[in-house]
Amino acid sequence: MTSLDLAILVVYLGGITAWGAWLGRGARGGEEYFLGRRDLPWVVVLLSVVATETSTLTFLSIPGIAYGGSLAFVQIAAGYVLGRIAVASWLLPAYREGRLRTAYELLEARFGTETRRLTSGIFMITRLLADSVRLFATAIPLTLVTGWPLIASVLVIGAVTFIYTFIGGIRAVVWVDASQMALYLAGGLIALVVLAGAVPGGWPEILARAGEAGKLTVIDPSLDFGRPYTLWAGLLGGAFLSMGSHGADQLIVQRLLACRDLAASRRALVGSGFAVLFQFTLFLFVGLGLWAWYDGAAFVRADEIFAGFIVEALPAGVRGLLIAGVFAAAMSTLSSSINALSSTAAYDFWAASRPEADERRILRVGRIAAVAWTALLVAAAIGFIPLSEESTAVEVSLGIASLVYGGLLGAFALARFSRRATSRSARIGILFGIGSVTAIWIGARAAVAWPWFVLIGTAITVAVGLLAGSRRGAAASE
Repeated sequence: MTSLDLAILVVYLGGITAWGAWLGRGARGGEEYFLGRRDLPWVVVLLSVVATETSTLTFLSIPGIAYGGSLAFVQIAAGYVLGRIAVASWLLPAYREGRLRTAYELLEARFGTETRRLTSGIFMITRLLADSVRLFATAIPLTLVTGWPLIASVLVIGAVTFIYTFIGGIRAVVWVDASQMALYLAGGLIALVVLAGAVPGGWPEILARAGEAGKLTVIDPSLDFGRPYTLWAGLLGGAFLSMGSHGADQLIVQRLLACRDLAASRRALVGSGFAVLFQFTLFLFVGLGLWAWYDGAAFVRADEIFAGFIVEALPAGVRGLLIAGVFAAAMSTLSSSINALSSTAAYDFWAASRPEADERRILRVGRIAAVAWTALLVAAAIGFIPLSEESTAVEVSLGIASLVYGGLLGAFALARFSRRATSRSARIGILFGIGSVTAIWIGARAAVAWPWFVLIGTAITVAVGLLAGSRRGAAASE
């Protein structure tokens, strides 16, 4: 990395940290710190949602998917749009009516504190595991360009992100996310331009070669449940995955609760689906360009392909900008995870058993939790076993989340639409749903691909919750 690249990176990291800390200055209570006074502009929240859910996995892993396959991953993104529309219709109104602070308060109103804490705890464990993968993946390019040990790279990313997240709260997280998304999208566009000049014949030649190799396939109508990127896995599996991630995951719900009203929340949520569709398409095309530039050479880890291109092929200055884009992508998700995990710890566990807790005390507890969660995320990333040759980080992270989203989404479905389910039957349904999908993941991964996990988990959770419940128990719980 040249002096110019290093200067760009240092200025970016210093500037974004200072700006984020300034944005959230003066927070006086938990609701202001975690929900930004519920007055954040929906466009900024939209960009933050996209930056949070995709981040480094989009920047580094999606090109690797196209490199080794085709454009069929777009089918998943199409399902994401459908899932967001469903959440905007049946879950967002319930969240907005009660001025909730976390997603899992909605379950407490129907099933009690134990169910709230169970689902919140599931969210915490899942987010810790999935986002440690993201942090690990982001440390790879930093290690490549600096020569630092992987542990040092993880520590630098974690420390810089923690500073502005700890000081600034959700307002800093959301506004910084929006700016970071613009940066890493610019990095993707720059990569397309550079690849056009690096490959003889430019994009016409890249697309011609990709077409001959079958890499321009977008729609795969196959009914093979073992294949992850088919039309049905994309539309149905992607829709349920999006409903789970955007309707039952505090990481995203927290942002939607910070909008000014229900209409703004809906615009941010549904609009983010179309933004993700564009973003995935952009980075899939980057993957096609890399495939042509490397002439289809084999790589041990798909996530290193784009990182290697940044190091090897880009000129000074441009390289520094794209490395900053990698950091931007990582920091957007890590900061969101720290803040969301802290909010659930403060509200769902500490304050839920202390009716006398005021907003100032909740703020103090939340900031202590932020320190603890940052340490756990960094430690998990350091201890993470390197990815296998067959999977990219995006597939590993989405696979981990898909194991539990069905159980969480099924619980919300029971709370909203069933009078028969009880607190006990809902918890049994959640455990059966998550347990069944985990068993499939362990023993039948080749037969059932990960995009189907949320749909299967939701169906099992709802079915078991209804069967284990009773009308008398439902009436008593109400």
